[in-house]
Amino acid sequence: MIRLKNEKEIEGIRKSCHLLADMFNEVLPEVQPGVSTKEIDDRCKQFMLDHGGRPAWYLEDFPGAICISINNEVIHGIPSKKRFIKDGDIVSIDVGIDLDGYISDSTHTVMVGNVKPSWKKLVEVTRECLTAGVAACTAGKRISDISNAVYNIAVKHNYGVVYDYCGHGVGLEVHEDPNIPNCPSYGPNPRIQAGMVLAIEPMINLGTADVLTADDDWTVLTADGKPSAHEEHTVAVFADHTEILTDLNYKA
Repeated sequence: MIRLKNEKEIEGIRKSCHLLADMFNEVLPEVQPGVSTKEIDDRCKQFMLDHGGRPAWYLEDFPGAICISINNEVIHGIPSKKRFIKDGDIVSIDVGIDLDGYISDSTHTVMVGNVKPSWKKLVEVTRECLTAGVAACTAGKRISDISNAVYNIAVKHNYGVVYDYCGHGVGLEVHEDPNIPNCPSYGPNPRIQAGMVLAIEPMINLGTADVLTADDDWTVLTADGKPSAHEEHTVAVFADHTEILTDLNYKA
């Protein structure tokens, strides 16, 4: 069931999203060679706690405050004291904050140091996919309009569009209806309505679209070992516009 949010609920989700944007603005510059993924996790967790929030992923029993995925890891990478970021890595940080029961969700892929040109292009195109998906998310259109906008850009570059995982409703829970595929789908295709709060999140692979799950039962990997990029925003749909709640350049 799709849960349409009222004005009060959207304001609560907006505050959570703005806090998440503030966290990213502080932490992203710290994603540097030699830093462990657990250090980034600890930094994000402390920021949330210091500002009255808590990691939303704890509601999903994930073993970390953030998901941090490197290179061929698509999503759900587990923070580790033994995993260190290296020059040339692309690092996706997927974070949700639970602030007074209101959930935010956003992802940014950081290019660390001297990234290969083909990998840099992958990240840049994934950002284009997110921009296109958000632009297609307006009241009166359908979820498939978002999916097609993301997919059409990615396939022009011969990238694999992950089909096993997708965007989703968000705000009062971490994962809500509807699902938002990043490629054409035969599943439900509801009309986009005012009051929807959605997490739009392209996951784009340099090679095959196929993925597999690592032995830790969480980390999702590209099946061919090539890199993947992931970008995500939480947006709120209004009758006459759509607001990017997790915009890093939001204006209060």
